[in-house]
Amino acid sequence: MAKLSTHVLDTANGVPAQGIKLEFFRVEGSNQRLIKTLTTNSDGRTDELLLDDSTIEVGEYVIVFHVAEYFSKLTGDKNEPAFLNRIPINFGIFDAAANYHVPLLVSPWSYSTYRGS
Repeated sequence: MAKLSTHVLDTANGVPAQGIKLEFFRVEGSNQRLIKTLTTNSDGRTDELLLDDSTIEVGEYVIVFHVAEYFSKLTGDKNEPAFLNRIPINFGIFDAAANYHVPLLVSPWSYSTYRGS
């Protein structure tokens, strides 16, 4: 079953990042169409897939992770603007029959991602 999923790991504290808002878009030419807005659960994952077998399509997508509020709540740091606020991950789905997983590893000062399974 093809699918697209994500999760967020707080590498500064060594825990899943709970309560991070994310917005998921499909890129359509020079525009982005919002597909859904989700929040990470206690495991740092979303309670529903971004795309499932019936909705996954070849194309370009963006997940925007809103991390500033998460770290501000943890640390009490209210510096404005935050060093990292919204992190967009742009990626493509080239095989609508495959599984795609886009994790975000994040601290208040850095982030990385990769194609997971």
